Amino acid sequence: MARFEMHNAETATMGGDNSADVFCEMGLMYATGRGCAVDLVAAHKWLNIAAIKGNDRAAELRADVAATMNKMQLVEALRAAREWMTIH
Repeated sequence: MARFEMHNAETATMGGDNSADVFCEMGLMYATGRGCAVDLVAAHKWLNIAAIKGNDRAAELRADVAATMNKMQLVEALRAAREWMTIH
């Protein structure tokens, strides 16, 4: 699944109007386990990035995912999103 994630993340960072949508879809993929195992940390990370990039739906979904996470998972997801945003 990491190959799928990397390909989509790299494509989205190239710009375009729909990059936030790509990140939102990646968050939904991990939140629902669509084609992968459910990973709430990864889901929150990608939804957070999508929300930062202006996707309002991602912000709502991020809040829903956060409500099901424990504090350590949330800290890990926020750190991962911050690291990703720093690099990209």
